[in-house]
Amino acid sequence: MSVNKSKPHILILSEDDANRQIANGFIQNLNINGRAIQVLQIANGWKKAVDSFITDHVPKMQQFPNRMMVLIIDFDQREDRLSYIQSYIPDALKEKVFILGVKSNPENLRKVTNTTFEGLGKALAEDCVNNTNKLWGHDLLQHNQAELERMTSSVKPFLFI
Repeated sequence: MSVNKSKPHILILSEDDANRQIANGFIQNLNINGRAIQVLQIANGWKKAVDSFITDHVPKMQQFPNRMMVLIIDFDQREDRLSYIQSYIPDALKEKVFILGVKSNPENLRKVTNTTFEGLGKALAEDCVNNTNKLWGHDLLQHNQAELERMTSSVKPFLFI
């Protein structure tokens, strides 16, 4: 599905299929305005997601001022990964780009929660809609807190119905 580029919208670029499935589960929540979100093709790796963001999406974000981006990556237990990726975001776009992901990888989160990837996305959406931290507070996700707060304050007006 394509978004209306003249209205506020979010493009989600996922590192891999597991993260894409989580994003799809998120937008299936009935309280989420799915018409304002588009899940893109997977990048096949976190570095490829960054490269794609820089070469393909930065110019488009400059062309479409209502566009925001979410990069969903595996942090692979690397504490420096967030700051590394943020260093590639142009200053003019920093407020419109968000980087989220599992501290290790989505497969680990799926195992410990005993759910599907889409089920994880649905639970994360429920947390956002209800202002709770049931899943976002999990050890494998709590490192996202600052980025999540920044994102929800930017997107709530048009994303949550």
